Amino acid sequence: MASGGLQLLGFVMAFLGWIGIIISTAMPQWKMASYAGDNIVTAQALYEGLWMSCAMQSTGQIQCKVYDSLLKLESSLQATRALMVASILLGLVGMFVAVTGMKCMKCMEDDQVKKMRMAVFGGVIFIISGLAALVATSWYGNRVARAFYDPFTPVNTRFEFGSALFIGWAASSLAILGGSFLCCSCPRRETSYPPTRGYPKNASSTGKDYV
Repeated sequence: MASGGLQLLGFVMAFLGWIGIIISTAMPQWKMASYAGDNIVTAQALYEGLWMSCAMQSTGQIQCKVYDSLLKLESSLQATRALMVASILLGLVGMFVAVTGMKCMKCMEDDQVKKMRMAVFGGVIFIISGLAALVATSWYGNRVARAFYDPFTPVNTRFEFGSALFIGWAASSLAILGGSFLCCSCPRRETSYPPTRGYPKNASSTGKDYV
């Protein structure tokens, strides 16, 4: 029962992490314009994401523009896109595989060993999915930080971490932790010992010696 609860907890955490990765990928707030230094605070808030750039007016109106051409994008941005999409697809596969191996499901009940392996395999896929998202968000965040501290970067073009990065870091950590719980939810095999054989008791001596 304890392993079943750990398995369910791991699946819920991995599923929530997968949902967070989808949200992070779709959000345009991967980096936001910084008003540090001598930059004058304007009436606009500028955001850039993986798919579009947005400008929010002081009135609350948001205008977004989708990137025109894929080939004009930086190679690092294209790689970040690919990693996040791969993470989402891997999470989808891991979810179906893990559901098949869940103890609360009726499928594959006749073979508990294969059912257990399916749950572990689903956990491994979730871990790989979380690692892909973690690499993508960390790589993107490193580029933002390096550009921010670069003295040759104009002050009015500096960006800071956006909320999508923080959501991506938290979501990838949840996916990795949930996948680890799925991998650790298998019960340990108990060592079975052969039954002890009883030794025949010595017959009671009759008190007579035979030659």
